[in-house]
Amino acid sequence: MNIMQMMKQAQSLQKKLKETQDELAKAEVTGEAAAGAVVVTCDGQGRFKSIKMKPEALDPENPESVDSEVVEMVEDIVTTAILQASMKATELMESKMKSVTGGINIPGLF
Repeated sequence: MNIMQMMKQAQSLQKKLKETQDELAKAEVTGEAAAGAVVVTCDGQGRFKSIKMKPEALDPENPESVDSEVVEMVEDIVTTAILQASMKATELMESKMKSVTGGINIPGLF
């Protein structure tokens, strides 16, 4: 195999990696708990997107007593905490990977 073929294969692989990353970023996956009272949505790369809660998630014995504004407030608080933790984890991963790769950006690695 000559160098030109290797370069073409590398470019093709890089393009496929980018296309796959874009596809995964657009995908949505959900997880449920408490018989659907809590639903979390992430993209196909595992990045948190949203959380939705039903009143019974906060008070299973008396869901009618839970105000919709309280549900929204709890969703916002949990969303903020998850996004902060996710951002910190991403920064830590990028820092550790840069130390391993010597600062070289390897597509698809992070």
